[in-house]
Amino acid sequence: MTEAERAEELRRQLREANHRYYVLDAPTLSDAEYDRLFRELTQLEEAHPELRTADSPTQRVGAQPSEKFAKVQHRRPMMSLANVMSDEELAEFDARVHRLLGDEPVGYVFEPKLDGLAVTLTYENGRFVQGATRGDGQLGEDVTANLRTIKSVPLQLQAGAPSVLEARGEVFIPKADFARLNAEREAAGEPTFVNPRNSAAGSLRQLDPRETAKRPLSMFFYDVGETGELRFSSHWEKLAKMKDLGLRTNPENKLVRSLDEIRAHYADLLRRRHDVPYEIDGTVVKVDSEDQRRRLGSVSRTPRWAVAYKFPAEEEATTVEDIQVSVGRTGALTPVAFLTPVHVGGVTVARATLHNEEEVRRKDVRKGDRIFLRRAGDVIPEIVRVIAEARPKEGLPEFRMPTHCPACGAEVHREGAITRCTNLSCPAQLHGRLRHFASRGAMDIEGLGDQTCSQLVERGLVKTPADLYALTREQWLGLERMGDKSVDNLLAALERSKQTSLRRFIYALGIRLVGEATARALALQFQSVERLLDATLDELQGVRDVGPEVAEQIHDFTQTAENREAVRRLLAAGIQPAPEVVLARGPFAGKTVVLTGSLAGYSREQAKAEIERRGGRVSGSVSRKTDLVVAGGDSGSKLKKASELGVRVVDEAGFHALLQEEQR
Repeated sequence: MTEAERAEELRRQLREANHRYYVLDAPTLSDAEYDRLFRELTQLEEAHPELRTADSPTQRVGAQPSEKFAKVQHRRPMMSLANVMSDEELAEFDARVHRLLGDEPVGYVFEPKLDGLAVTLTYENGRFVQGATRGDGQLGEDVTANLRTIKSVPLQLQAGAPSVLEARGEVFIPKADFARLNAEREAAGEPTFVNPRNSAAGSLRQLDPRETAKRPLSMFFYDVGETGELRFSSHWEKLAKMKDLGLRTNPENKLVRSLDEIRAHYADLLRRRHDVPYEIDGTVVKVDSEDQRRRLGSVSRTPRWAVAYKFPAEEEATTVEDIQVSVGRTGALTPVAFLTPVHVGGVTVARATLHNEEEVRRKDVRKGDRIFLRRAGDVIPEIVRVIAEARPKEGLPEFRMPTHCPACGAEVHREGAITRCTNLSCPAQLHGRLRHFASRGAMDIEGLGDQTCSQLVERGLVKTPADLYALTREQWLGLERMGDKSVDNLLAALERSKQTSLRRFIYALGIRLVGEATARALALQFQSVERLLDATLDELQGVRDVGPEVAEQIHDFTQTAENREAVRRLLAAGIQPAPEVVLARGPFAGKTVVLTGSLAGYSREQAKAEIERRGGRVSGSVSRKTDLVVAGGDSGSKLKKASELGVRVVDEAGFHALLQEEQR
C-alpha cells in the first residue's frame, strides 16, 4: 500500500469513527485505537504535506451534526484538544509552551477530563436561550429543550451576568445514577444501557424532551466562548466567575505553577479514578493566562495552549472462547474473537475484531487462549497480547481462515492481507450493500436499519437495492417491528431518496475503493450515470484524483453485466441522479487553490465546498501548479512557500470578495 493510499484509508476509518462517536452515539473504535490511527495520519501528513486534504480528520473537530435537529452556528468555534499519552509528551508540551513564550512564568489549570458530551449554552442578559452540541466545532445541534431538563443547568444566572455569555461544559450521567437507571430498566424488562457516556449522549439527543427528563443527566461547566462586555485575564478567573453566576464547575479543578504539580495531581487522580463519582478518561492541562493563550494561538483543529493528558488504556485478562469469521459488503472475511465476558473500561465486553488472517498470525491468537484485552472508553476493544505462559503444554490448534465463505459456501480468494468471498450473491455481502446503499452519505434512507436489512435478505425479498423500491406496503408491514407509522416513514424516505445527486448515487453503488470524494470527482467528470457506465479505462484514469487501481475497480464494476443491470433497475425505479452543478467561469474555475490557517467565517469543509462549486480544486500543498492560496489566521509554512514561489495570496476578506463575484 502506498503512503497516499494509507493516508486515504486512515482518513476513511477516522471519519467513520467520528461519525459513529459524535453523531450516531454508537462508537466502534476504542480511544486507544482512534488515537493510534490519528497519530499515524498526522505523522504521514507532516512527513508528506502533499497528502493532507482540507477534509482530513486532522483538520476538523468531531463530525457533522445530525439532520434530526436544527443546526446552530457557534458564536466562537468549539475546538478539540490534542492528546498526550505519556509523561514525556507532557514535558514536550510544557517545553514548547515555554519556548514560544520565552522566559515568562507560566501557570496552568488542571481539570478532570469527563467522558460525556460537550455542549455550549447561550445566556442573554442572564437567561438561558439556546443550547447546542459541539457538532463539527462550527455547527452543532440545537438541543435547547433537552438541556432545560437538566437540574444542574441554571435557566437564569445569578446577578452580574453579561449581556451575552456562551458557557461550555460536559453533560454526563454519574456512576451511581447510571447503575440505578440500569437496575430500573432491567426490572421493567427493558434493555440496559452500555455505558454512562453513550447513555448521556443518547439521552441528550432524544427528539422528545420528555424522554430526556427521565434520564439522570448532570453537567459541569469548564469554559466560555462569547462573553459580551466581560473580560478576563485568566482561565482561573473565568472559572470563578462561572461559579459566581451559578454555573457548576468541577471541584477537582486545580491552579498549578509547575510541571511537577501537574504530575502529582495526575497521579493522584489516576489512583482515584474509580472512586470519582463520574467517568473520567484523563485530565486537561490549560495555560491559565488569557494573554499567553492569545499569543500561543492554535493550529487548525487544536489550541497550542491546552492538551488532554489521557489515562493509560485499561486492560483485563479473559479467555478466547471461539474465533468466528464475519463477511462484509465487499466480501471481505474478518475473524472475530468471541470472549468470556469481562468488565473493562466501564462496559462488559464479549468480542473483539482480529482484522485479518495476518493479524491473527502476528498476535498468535488461538481458541482457548488467555489474552489481555484493552479498552479505553469505546465499545470495540483490542486484544493486546496472548498470555503465552497460560497456554496448555500440549498447545492449542492454530486458527486457519476458511477456504469457503461461512455465509454462502462459495470459494474464497486472497488479495494481499484480505480474504474475500467470490460469490456476488452472498447474503452477507447483500446485507452489507443494502446498509451502505441506505447510509447517510449515500441514498440517506432513514429507517432502513440493520435488523430490517437482515430480514429483507433472510426472507428473500431483496436481491439488489432496486428491489427496495418495488416492495409493497403489505410486504413491509410483514416484517418484525414494522408498524403502520414506521412503514409510512420508510416509504416516504424511499420516495425522497429518488431525488438525489449523482455523487451520492455513485457512492451508494458501493464500488470498491470509491469513497465520497472519488464519487464526487466521477460525478463532475461524467455528469451522468450513462456516461460513467460507458467510460473506458483510459477515461477513468484521466479523472482527477483517480489512480490506476481505483480506475480498474470502477471499470471492472461498470463492465460487469450484473452490475449494469442493477444500475439500470435503480434508474427504472424512478431514481433521478442530478448532475453536479459547477460554474464554468469565475475566479475559481479551473484553478488549484490551497487553504491555510483558520478562517473565522468558514470551516475548512465549507470553504472547500464553495471553491469546488465554482469549478476550483482544493489541494493540500503549495506547488508551482497552485493558482491561489487563501491564508487565514495562524498561517504557517504554506504561506511562506507561496511567497517563495510567487503564488497569489488572499486573506479571508479577499476570499469572501472572490466568492461574491458574479459569473460573467
